[in-house]
Amino acid sequence: MEALADFKIEQTPAGGAVRLLGDWTSAGLGRAGDRLATALKAATNPSKAASSAPVFDLAELGRFDTAGALSLSLALSQAGMPRDAPGLAQRPDVERLLAFISHSLHAQETVDVAHINPAYAVLVRLGEAVAHVGAEIYLTFVFYGRLMATLGRCLVDPRRIRLAPTVSLMERAGLDALPIVAATNFFVGATLGFLGDDLLQQFGAQIYSVELIGIGVLREFAVLITAVILAGRSASSFAAELGAMKMNQEVDAMEVMGVDSFDALVLPRFIAMVTMTPLLTFVAMIAGLLGGMAVTWAVVGLAPPFFLQRLVDNVGVNQFWIGMVQAPVMAVVIAAIGCRQGLEVGGDVEQLGRRVTTAVVQAIFAIIMIDAAFALLFMELGQ
Repeated sequence: MEALADFKIEQTPAGGAVRLLGDWTSAGLGRAGDRLATALKAATNPSKAASSAPVFDLAELGRFDTAGALSLSLALSQAGMPRDAPGLAQRPDVERLLAFISHSLHAQETVDVAHINPAYAVLVRLGEAVAHVGAEIYLTFVFYGRLMATLGRCLVDPRRIRLAPTVSLMERAGLDALPIVAATNFFVGATLGFLGDDLLQQFGAQIYSVELIGIGVLREFAVLITAVILAGRSASSFAAELGAMKMNQEVDAMEVMGVDSFDALVLPRFIAMVTMTPLLTFVAMIAGLLGGMAVTWAVVGLAPPFFLQRLVDNVGVNQFWIGMVQAPVMAVVIAAIGCRQGLEVGGDVEQLGRRVTTAVVQAIFAIIMIDAAFALLFMELGQ
């Protein structure tokens, strides 16, 4: 049975003493906190004879929970006493709960100040955003390090590679994406053809639309459009699949059974993306050139044999390799970001949705940054 919360304030030769009595819990608290605050204000009034703050005596204190801690903390605050007043360390549970409540109240005060002062709120949000970006960069590099270590172990012992899921993922992430990749790049090449014809006919140089289409498709658009499609298609799929497994505690169960989640879940997706992205990029290049060739044939009147011959003579194979060398790098980024975001999912559906969205946004942002870096690199190399 609950003993009602109470207290006694006594004067001793050493000064005032506050004895807490009964159970300071949600069931037995009553109005004891308010009465204690009033009594402490009177006891600590400078006009009184007491020369020092009262010391707490917890010898007769019964049970103590967060409701009692909140009430005691508020009483101390209203009386102008510190939350670590003398004597409260006699009971470790009281000390821990008061520290917890103090931290919560301090966080609430910070939020209230941010609400009152808009400029402070902006600075708080900016600081949180910078800290979040820094944490994301750090965790991404940690993930890449573990992925490279896993890949190194598999190169030493190829038997660690799971062929069945790898081949299945190559089909789902690669072959199943062929139609959308080919169709999208066909229309990108056709659009380049229309733009080239419209621009170059002002100078009577429509014949150079072949070079425009060839360089644009082979060097930039094929690999870029393919990577963006895979970021929206495969990165989100990887994040959703691994996130659902994380929510259902399947990943934790694998770790308990001694199965490395990177070997079983991340590495097959990594290998599938690195293998299939160059193939999809090659198909995208062919589709883009076909779209451009169809437009130049229909609008400019350049026959396909002439288009292909001019492509070989004036564009060359260097543009093809410049585009192809970017494909594996894009694949590594897409696979790693999708898998990392999936493994970061917590225990609710809201986090799953956020992580899937983050995977797509981060993958597309990284693709654009890598494409710009490659453009600057090849420009410095004179390619």
